[in-house]
Amino acid sequence: MTARILVVDDIPANVKLLQARLSQEYFDVRGATSGAEALRICDEEQCDMVLLDVMMPQMDGFEVCRRLKANPRTHHIPVVMVTALDQPADRVRGLECGADDFLTKPVSDIALITRVKSLVRLKMLTDELRMRAATSRDMGIEDPFSEAAKVSGENGRVLIVDDRLSSYDRLKKILGRHHQVQIETNPQEALFRAADANYDLIVVSLALEGFDGLRLCSQLRSLERTRNVPVMIVVDPEDTARLMRGLDLGVNDYVARPIDPNELTARAITQIKRRRYAERLRDNVQMSVTMAVTDALTGLHNRRYMEGHLTTLVEKSQQMRRPLTLLTLDIDHFKAVNDTWGHDAGDEVLKEFARRVRKMVRGLDLACRMGGEEFVIVMPETEIGVGMRVGERIRAAIASDPFPIHGGTRAIDVTVSIGASTLAAGSDTAEALMKRADEALYNAKHTGRNRVSAQAA
Repeated sequence: MTARILVVDDIPANVKLLQARLSQEYFDVRGATSGAEALRICDEEQCDMVLLDVMMPQMDGFEVCRRLKANPRTHHIPVVMVTALDQPADRVRGLECGADDFLTKPVSDIALITRVKSLVRLKMLTDELRMRAATSRDMGIEDPFSEAAKVSGENGRVLIVDDRLSSYDRLKKILGRHHQVQIETNPQEALFRAADANYDLIVVSLALEGFDGLRLCSQLRSLERTRNVPVMIVVDPEDTARLMRGLDLGVNDYVARPIDPNELTARAITQIKRRRYAERLRDNVQMSVTMAVTDALTGLHNRRYMEGHLTTLVEKSQQMRRPLTLLTLDIDHFKAVNDTWGHDAGDEVLKEFARRVRKMVRGLDLACRMGGEEFVIVMPETEIGVGMRVGERIRAAIASDPFPIHGGTRAIDVTVSIGASTLAAGSDTAEALMKRADEALYNAKHTGRNRVSAQAA
């Protein structure tokens, strides 16, 4: 695993020490001796993690962390506070500033490398989402990073897996102040509940009676439905080996007994906020994909999607020797609608046209807007005779009732001409199929409009 780590400390010797340790693990390590320098490097370069000293002159680590997390360009970079302070209040303050974890001086090699690898792995997953989401800015969608950075870590759904009454009762009282908390004492049942429900955080005790809590953590990470849910483990302070093993398995965070309420609260909010940040980016990616293949005005698939998917449907129909019929539809005299009633009225007609077409086709069929007033319907498993009848039903549905415009204050008559073609046996292609349908449409237009015409192969 390679990553770029920024070490920030006002004492150069401390910077060099951490650089030496991390370089042995083949990390690319940069150094900074002030908060201002650290902010500049993070803003200008692609850092994967920041190891940040707390006690620095002019701008301490808390302020540096706060500024990093407030900047949409650097919000996603994991920050680990490296400090000689080991008071719960200091850790809570850092977590409230957005720090992802703490390392206490002197830093042990095992804790340093394990924590760095765990957070770098998380950072790389987030980077993939950010890269995909960035394409939405080229499509005119609101900045996904600014929007994702606004998410809250409050009022999350939390599942606690613990079989000791005194332990889970205390956990529930602490977390219940800010979140909706559920308890599961059976670790096997917890796995099913986690898969069925949409939890924001799962807290697993490693002191389960007769069951290895790390096995549950591993199972949660292996299931598709729980893979991205943050997992926090509760450990005894002397159980270092299992803690390190848990982090290797993909556990996101941990708290050690005796539990400090403020630290648990802050860590839970941090994990829930990070999950929601990633979900917001995933939603943005899905929106980008949807917009890339959907016509924004009508909600039908667009030309790009149709051209790619039609080829697949043709190939599949030929392989299975099944029929396929294609209809091309063109609204009659649509230019006159725009010229007479305005482009807003034309948009209303297009949306109503798409709505009526959608009601006439099956879920199996592919309805697309090719552009302007031209539409295409691809009907797998459909003979040309059936396709012609579907075309006639669509023609009648368009012509039967006037189309409302100007917000429903007026209505105008609209008709459509339709061309139909069917897939020929042998080496027929999507291009040839489309060409024949266009020729049939041309014939319908030139023989009076408001009719359905077919073109033989």
